[in-house]
Amino acid sequence: MIDLYTWSTPNGRKVSIALEEMALEYKVHPIDIGKDEQFEPSFLEISPNNKIPAIVDRDSGITMMESGAILLYLANKTGKFIPPEGSEDYWRCIEWLMWQMGGFGPMLGQANHFLHFNPGKSDYAERRYGEEAERLYDVLDQHLEDRDFVAGEYSIADMAIWPWCSRWQWQRIDIDEFENLKRWYLEIAKRPAVQRGYSVPAPFDIPLP
Repeated sequence: MIDLYTWSTPNGRKVSIALEEMALEYKVHPIDIGKDEQFEPSFLEISPNNKIPAIVDRDSGITMMESGAILLYLANKTGKFIPPEGSEDYWRCIEWLMWQMGGFGPMLGQANHFLHFNPGKSDYAERRYGEEAERLYDVLDQHLEDRDFVAGEYSIADMAIWPWCSRWQWQRIDIDEFENLKRWYLEIAKRPAVQRGYSVPAPFDIPLP
């Protein structure tokens, strides 16, 4: 049993999608970040950086924060959705997981902040993060030109990247301009486990172009 502490954000959805894909039993503990519940002392014991998602694995007693680390932990626990260790696809999976953690997620998070939640506050910030969002979408689109998924077979790298793309409208991205990415996005959106994981901890419809 996995205890999942989460909210309806791209980072939270990465882990709920992975848990559904891996068919792991889990219990959801909603952490309403709009009410600052991430600062509660009981949650800080699990996630000292006061960010969702976080997990507690009742089997091992391990607690884990940081969505990328959680994905790696779950993939190693189950042996699913990660290529064989040491293979080229394995390193591609790690490479693109790090790309999401280091660039795609943080930059799109800033785009969401300035373009969707706080429009009109800073022309400079809107231009900076809007242009960087466009650039990163183009990087991913070009990478997907001759492959179905990011690193060989469908993997935790796709699970990490995909939820951020599901907010393309918030980032003022015209997804129709990125043909390869759009095809990849729609293919993953069809997966029943993705549809279930997207609605954790509350029901949401996956945005479709």
